[in-house]
Amino acid sequence: YTEEEKLQIAKRYLLPKQAEANGIYVNSIILSDDIITRIIQDYTRESGVRNLEREIANLCRKVAKNFVEKNVNLKQQKIIIDTEMLEKMLGVPKFKNEEKNEINEIGAATGLAWTSLGGKTLTIEVQIMKGKGEIMLTGHLGDVMKESAKTALGFIRSHAQEYGLDYTLFTDYDIHIHVPEGAVPKDGPSAGITIATAIFSALTKKAVNKDVAMTGEITLRGKILSIGGLKEKTLAAHRMGIKKVLIPRENSKDIAEIPENIKKELDIVLVDNINNVFKQALI
Repeated sequence: YTEEEKLQIAKRYLLPKQAEANGIYVNSIILSDDIITRIIQDYTRESGVRNLEREIANLCRKVAKNFVEKNVNLKQQKIIIDTEMLEKMLGVPKFKNEEKNEINEIGAATGLAWTSLGGKTLTIEVQIMKGKGEIMLTGHLGDVMKESAKTALGFIRSHAQEYGLDYTLFTDYDIHIHVPEGAVPKDGPSAGITIATAIFSALTKKAVNKDVAMTGEITLRGKILSIGGLKEKTLAAHRMGIKKVLIPRENSKDIAEIPENIKKELDIVLVDNINNVFKQALI
């Protein structure tokens, strides 16, 4: 579900159901759309609404308990839940909101990933430093993601002359690729074009557009292959405030799965080779 769909489900079904289950009128607990959205964003990260219902049930129980302790009629008292009260009842937020880069940065590109909790954004960072031509990979990366990084670098290195890159960049310098949140395991091939973009940005000193996110597997020939979880990934991009999303042309058939309101607010661009990605993503 999209956040808007979850919001409507919570208002129309989950809140009335849990209020009744806990012996209070639904009108007794006043939750604004902003507060429900905070519950969705800060306390639940899932494709469905099971945990959302659990948190709303938890809130209703504590409201009922509060009424009982004050010896008031459970069905007549009213309480407005604000941000402070929400955190008091549900505790500190369980999830940190993803924030897009505030400026166009060199060597930092935004990718889109799929997790069991839905889509999320991830930043790929690349630094170039004096060294011996080594590649360093950090951030708790799995084997497939490491291979994607080496494939991306291999393509760029083989086309160095075409891109006007000094070949000593690959022999006299080290390339450090890092994905933040090092405690979280990351794997899969769909970060390939994001890694390639971050590397190319660092080598050419051209900044990456902060409003662009991308997903796609890259081959040694620079071709872009299809990925999974497109709907979840575009929802994550929209939630983060991204304006343009680059996806493999092979995934054009999956665009129909993306909610209409999301498609209206995202510029979804189909790409089939990495040069298209560089043109769209780099300033």
